[in-house]
Formats: sequence, structure tokens, C-alpha cells
Amino acid sequence: MKTLIATPEAPKAIGPYSQGLETRGARTLWLSGQIPLDPATGELVKGSIEQETQRVMDNLRAVLARAGAGFEHVVKTTIFLADLGDFAKVNEVYGRCFTSAPPARSTVQVAALPRGARVEIEAVAVVD
Repeated sequence: MKTLIATPEAPKAIGPYSQGLETRGARTLWLSGQIPLDPATGELVKGSIEQETQRVMDNLRAVLARAGAGFEHVVKTTIFLADLGDFAKVNEVYGRCFTSAPPARSTVQVAALPRGARVEIEAVAVVD
């Protein structure tokens, strides 16, 4: 079970994320960062940043499902971007996966990502 933590004494969330979440008595899943690799071919998805982000989210969804979880169980993500200018487009795709009590999140620009990817996302999930 996760409980939303929100306070007016800290800045409000400016996107699909929460200030914080509390979990108790649950199983924790630590998901490695996913880049936009097609699991069938092992190749990087070619296309727009939105297409890359969708593939990343699909990859995360698959790992979560294997553990008996879904995006509703995610409590923290970190988004790594090769270009912070892609933030709004990535945020739009990402936000469609978290419609209720979105997880806490950090987003950072990095010098490079594996295999030339433009986006990588890691996650922590908690399953009751």
C-alpha cells in the first residue's frame, strides 16, 4: 500500500509525479534502467523521442508484469535524458502510464546513454 505525501511547505509537483510516497509492509522491486531496445531484436528503436519513450515504458511494464506488478505499484523513478530539451515530450508519454498517485521522480540530463539512446528510465515499485 502506498500513501501520498504532499505538503504546501515544499514546491508542488509540476508534472506527473508526487512529492513523496510512503509504503509499509510490502515487497520492494528495484527495476534497472530501461533504454528503448526492442526485446524481439535487441536493437534500439529508431524514431522520435516519443517512440523511444514508449518503448522504454513498455519495457518497464513487462518487467513489472513479470513480478506481478504494474505502474500503479511504482513509487520512484529516475529519468535520464541525453537532451533535457526532450523533457516535455518524454513527460507526456510517461504521464499516460501514471494516472493516479504518480511516483516520486527525478529527471537528469546526462552526457550519453548506452547504445546512443536518448532516454533511460529506472523504477522502484512496492507490491502489497
